[in-house]
Amino acid sequence: MKRPTIADIARRAGVTKSTVSFALNDRPGVSAATRDRILDIAREMGWQPSRVARALSGGRAGVLGLVVDRPARTLGIEPFFMQLISGIEGELAARDVALLLQMAEDGQTQVAAYRRWWAERRVDGVFLVDLRVDDERIGLLAELGLPAIVIGGPDGLGGLPGVWNDETEAVRSVVEYLAALGHRRIARVAGPPELRHTTARGAAFEAAAGALGLTTLSASTDYTGEEGARATRRLLAAPEPPTAIVYDNDVMALAGLGVAGEMGVPVPGRLSIVAWDDSVLCRLVHPPLTAVGVDIASYGAEVARRLLDLVAGHPVESGCHAAPVLTPRGSTGPAPSGS
Repeated sequence: MKRPTIADIARRAGVTKSTVSFALNDRPGVSAATRDRILDIAREMGWQPSRVARALSGGRAGVLGLVVDRPARTLGIEPFFMQLISGIEGELAARDVALLLQMAEDGQTQVAAYRRWWAERRVDGVFLVDLRVDDERIGLLAELGLPAIVIGGPDGLGGLPGVWNDETEAVRSVVEYLAALGHRRIARVAGPPELRHTTARGAAFEAAAGALGLTTLSASTDYTGEEGARATRRLLAAPEPPTAIVYDNDVMALAGLGVAGEMGVPVPGRLSIVAWDDSVLCRLVHPPLTAVGVDIASYGAEVARRLLDLVAGHPVESGCHAAPVLTPRGSTGPAPSGS
């Protein structure tokens, strides 16, 4: 069926379009009886206001935007983003606000999306994820005057409000836990090095390991299982392989567990595995994965509330959401003797 318009309602009610507009927007100049009749007809016809038209007329679009620079196939299997989006959506749905989600191939595609959305008044504000070193999006959003909140921080915010998790303390707890189990050679399979949270975790990892006199190895990936598997093979094939590997997400940790089995390396007998971003996947495999986690859906809900406040013109401050917690499971154990 064709979407009903104000003109359709006006014809049915026998009034002008301006009268219908006044009634639907609760403006003066229409009698109570006429207003009630128009509202009844609009409900009967299933009329809904156009978000675009509302934005172009000077109101809010009722939409917040999120651009994700990840391949769609990767996003679909990464529990972190699914939980984050579910938390955002839950908060927005309660306020009758929509989420506009777009995949981007690179930074330029993201920049183009922000420019287009703001020029067309399609969004009232945006969520900024995967903050990069020297991130050009920060300056662009300030230039456009587009309300934005960073899912990350505290470094590199450039004046934008941000919400982050205290990963430095979480990294330290992981390294100290593995050291207490006797591990002296620990590897980290990290995400892309241009991301700020990757470099922050790396700095915390090296600092904690250095303080304990541990030997470290590292490999950079794109967060996919394929890259995580390749990095694991290289590490386990080294002359002196690590006895423990920490992965930057659960998908790569699962891939690493598979590679260990493929190469005849028992877990946790000869190799301990720790996953970041605890999820149901970590609990379904054998052995279940030791993991670092935080309530990601709650995290999404908090950043959504703060962006809604920002759009409404309220002052919004940056802050830490939570400290991720290490949950030991069957994939970690004492270092093999003689290691």
